[in-house]
Amino acid sequence: MNVRIHPTAEISSASTIGDGSVVWAFAQVREEAKIGSNCIIGTGVYVDKNVVIGNSVKIQNTAQLFEGCELDDGVFIGPGVIIANDEYPRSTNPDGTLKSASDWKLAETKINRGASVGARAVVLGGITVGRYAMVGAGAVVTRDVPEYAIVVGNPAKVIGIAGVCGHPQPDNSSPKCPMCGILNPLDERQRTEPGS
Repeated sequence: MNVRIHPTAEISSASTIGDGSVVWAFAQVREEAKIGSNCIIGTGVYVDKNVVIGNSVKIQNTAQLFEGCELDDGVFIGPGVIIANDEYPRSTNPDGTLKSASDWKLAETKINRGASVGARAVVLGGITVGRYAMVGAGAVVTRDVPEYAIVVGNPAKVIGIAGVCGHPQPDNSSPKCPMCGILNPLDERQRTEPGS
């Protein structure tokens, strides 16, 4: 296989990494993680056990992807992004004992094809980010993000529609992106007014 792994990266022998992928310095890929072909895993990235990463995914430096995270093909994860997996995090149980793996419920998170999550954004566990959505830098995503939506803020709110290329649409009435000319297959339920 044609995989480049920096000598300081820590890769579990029980993980799989697809052809053409690159893993940079000080990244950690845990057991049973699956990374597709032609991916870039940046410096200091943490990929938890059982995380699934599709093909042609780019994960920038120091991003943290925790168990239950699934990234579809063509996803972009910016530097410092955190994708969480525990809706009710505590260190201990009510009786004071340290929590173990059996003491909490894993909240699965899915980032769909072509979506982007900007630098330092946080995506809470149990969230689905729709295809080609754009999560702004520093956003805190507390609910599902529709396809092609642009969301910003804390909590993240829809402020517009993105084209496949990532550029904002001038309004919600145009079916084509003015930058790339690709049709966005949005139905009326997904044509959310800015700010809603």
